[in-house]
Amino acid sequence: MAVIEKKVLKTIEEIRIFSDPYRMKIMNQYRKTSRPATIKEIADKLGEVPAKVYYHARKLESIGLLELAETKLINGITAKYYTAFEGTIEVNQDIVDDSIKEVYASEAQKLIARTFDESKERYLNNKRSKSAGIALLMNTDLFMTPDEAKDLKAYLEQLTSKYGKKTKPEQSSYHFLSSLSNDPD
Repeated sequence: MAVIEKKVLKTIEEIRIFSDPYRMKIMNQYRKTSRPATIKEIADKLGEVPAKVYYHARKLESIGLLELAETKLINGITAKYYTAFEGTIEVNQDIVDDSIKEVYASEAQKLIARTFDESKERYLNNKRSKSAGIALLMNTDLFMTPDEAKDLKAYLEQLTSKYGKKTKPEQSSYHFLSSLSNDPD
């Protein structure tokens, strides 16, 4: 089994940078691109001005979620090509200093709410589309031992890693959201 890189958001600032809806759009666009891309290319795909995308991309780069892949000298100008971080991104309140746990939890809650809202909107847009493709909404309880839950988590991480990057021109983007947590007794 391949090792999946993990980025743990440890500070309030990291969560704020990542959870910004516009920055999530930038990350999603980079993930949909099957090769490293310049900020200008991403801006064009988003229908935005490069300066706006550049500002937000620099923030994502500062926390390791966008990575400089290569540079090329084109007509005397250095073009920078970036890729999105391909591993899992986690928010873990247990590793945060007690003095900021409450604020950290609040920011993590905002991130979760934005993620669910974005996913809900993407799902509903698919259902409203005349060319709606595959759509699945599942909500169920699973009964597992702690080891089985860890195995399922690892399996989902492997699955998303396998399909998390476009590698063939005929591939389309499918949105996938999962939530796994144990219920309090």
